[in-house]
Amino acid sequence: MAKLHYESDADLSLIRGERIAILGYGSQGHAHAQNLRDSGADVRVGLPEGSRSRARAEADGFQVMAPAEACAWARAIMVLTPDTGQAKLYDEAIAPGLAPGKTLMFAHGFNVRYGLIKAPEGVDVSMVAPKGPGHRVREVFAAGGGVPALFAVHQDASGRARAFALAYAKGLGATRAGVLETTFTEETETDLFGEKAVLCGGVSALVQAGFQTLVEAGYQPEIAYFECFHELKLIVDLMYRGGLTYMRHSISDTAEYGDYTGGPQVINAASREAMKRILREIQDGTYAAAWIQENREGRTWFEAQRAEGRASAIEQVGRELRRAMPFLEPVDLLAPDPAKV
Repeated sequence: MAKLHYESDADLSLIRGERIAILGYGSQGHAHAQNLRDSGADVRVGLPEGSRSRARAEADGFQVMAPAEACAWARAIMVLTPDTGQAKLYDEAIAPGLAPGKTLMFAHGFNVRYGLIKAPEGVDVSMVAPKGPGHRVREVFAAGGGVPALFAVHQDASGRARAFALAYAKGLGATRAGVLETTFTEETETDLFGEKAVLCGGVSALVQAGFQTLVEAGYQPEIAYFECFHELKLIVDLMYRGGLTYMRHSISDTAEYGDYTGGPQVINAASREAMKRILREIQDGTYAAAWIQENREGRTWFEAQRAEGRASAIEQVGRELRRAMPFLEPVDLLAPDPAKV
């Protein structure tokens, strides 16, 4: 059983008064900045001049600096910008401000794992990766709890990189829930696999295939949506709270029988071989190289897939049904003002 680290395993004094630059103020950036400030760190936010997040960060009471200026000022730098732009940001703004004794941190190991960023000797390189979206990291912290996190040390020049990473995790509130030690390689490869094979790619394809199967067989699209999409949250919530056992305990015996008989037909030998192939492509860098190249070429294919997905039948049916369920607090990114939907 892996060891989970809690409050008593981390020394918050290591970040109190420490100069920490948070690069980016999106989902994770705003949560890291606010939680660390509340935990006693001296936090400044690094954003380019034209960033739409500058006004928000300033309204939240942070001093906002250009990324290069923030990196030169800070003793610890946390990079919370999109993966595909981090290498350029590193070359232009981070590297000039790095010096022996400083700490370079990430919330995902992608750029270090695939060799796109290589910090100089004398600099600590570590990772703290909350296992939840930023708004939850902030909300749960403010309520007195915490979101679990992973932490790793890639380069320990000072001899205190591990202790500092744990202190940073405590500053986020993560040690209230538990922090698990990993490596940049393990975190990156498992994260990419989970997203592609299960959490995003697998689930998205499964619900769409189920919806299409029912609609093509003549059933009402609205019924298909409820059965293959809407109810998924109810099942996942049960799994989240008590595992597969609690989910199966909570559903009907008929549904449980369907679980045992239908699952192996959908996730079969071919599905498992596809998962193994996905993992191999993540491990050998094929997947990362393709994504990097897609961005270099202007993301034409990626944007086409995004547009096709938004126009799909299941999305159109879902938009209409969710409008009739305001208790869901529905969000419609295609509306003129998504915030008011």
